[in-house]
Amino acid sequence: MNVSRSGYRVFSANSSTACIELAKKITERLGVELGKSVVYQGSNSETKVEVQESVRGQDIFIIQTIPRDVNTAIMELLVMAYALKTNCAKNIIGVIPYFPYSKQCKMRKRGSIVCKLLASMLAKAGLTHIITMDLHQKEIQGFFSFPVDNLRASPFLIQYIQEEIPDYRNAVIVARSPSSAKRAQSYAERLRLGLAVMHGEAHHSELDMPDGRQSPPPMSRTTPGHTGLELPLMMAKEKPPITVVGDVGGRIAIIVDDIIDDVEDFVATAEILKERGAYKIYIMATHGLLSADAPRLLEDSAIDEVVVTNTVPHEVQKLQCPKIKTVDVSMILAEAIRRTHNGESMAYLFRNIAVDD
Repeated sequence: MNVSRSGYRVFSANSSTACIELAKKITERLGVELGKSVVYQGSNSETKVEVQESVRGQDIFIIQTIPRDVNTAIMELLVMAYALKTNCAKNIIGVIPYFPYSKQCKMRKRGSIVCKLLASMLAKAGLTHIITMDLHQKEIQGFFSFPVDNLRASPFLIQYIQEEIPDYRNAVIVARSPSSAKRAQSYAERLRLGLAVMHGEAHHSELDMPDGRQSPPPMSRTTPGHTGLELPLMMAKEKPPITVVGDVGGRIAIIVDDIIDDVEDFVATAEILKERGAYKIYIMATHGLLSADAPRLLEDSAIDEVVVTNTVPHEVQKLQCPKIKTVDVSMILAEAIRRTHNGESMAYLFRNIAVDD
């Protein structure tokens, strides 16, 4: 396809090798050239973007992966979007495979819902559409004032299980907590495998984190003759002993999740599954953040393999831990770009995809 006649451009919003590599894979599948731009940090650490070709009246797709320096990546995306808006681009679509701050989508510890703030910033910068993958909570789409296409990585991960895990028919899909059981059930039904759910004190659910509202209120002045209302006293939660609901003895255990970042809980889950008789343990996750010393912990653990997609750069982590494997999802991102530009239905990309995937 001739780039001058395509009616759209694809730019990389990051100068990192991983982002440019993903952008090149996408453009190769689309048959277009990567847009010419320069993204760099000035001597005072300010983000600077130079668009080196005309974008007037065209659909512009910005590929942005999120490396360890999350805030710099966000500024790169915002500055590039605003530069394209200033240069009269018709539509500016952000292709953000992993949406940052997605875990901060609920009020915690008298904080703020940062994910909603970021959505407002992207709209203000000029973005008119977002293509992302496996949002941490699907309700995040409601934070945006423009369309959001939340693609799924499950077909690629399921294909990996079928093609790369020997004797996967002897496997069982494992949910690390009851809250993630729906995702695991979806995988189990597609693969026609059994399901096991972890429950107990080994996993600390995000929903059980203290949010600051347990602290006593400050002493306040009360009107004479009026006393405070006596509300029913809620009993404190107490986690039961660890329980594995389902049989994993003599089976391959496949733990599924959307994000793997801090791996302590995954390592603890693997140890428990080993004790219950699982002879191989795999982790399948869409976004491999793998922060801090996660590669070392995985290398020393009972986990046999960790499979993630290339939505997040993790080449350094792979060098530190050979157990980490990568599944390429550039195919679905490229097809989403093509269909968005041509005004075609996105339903094809969601064939046999359940809400719980």
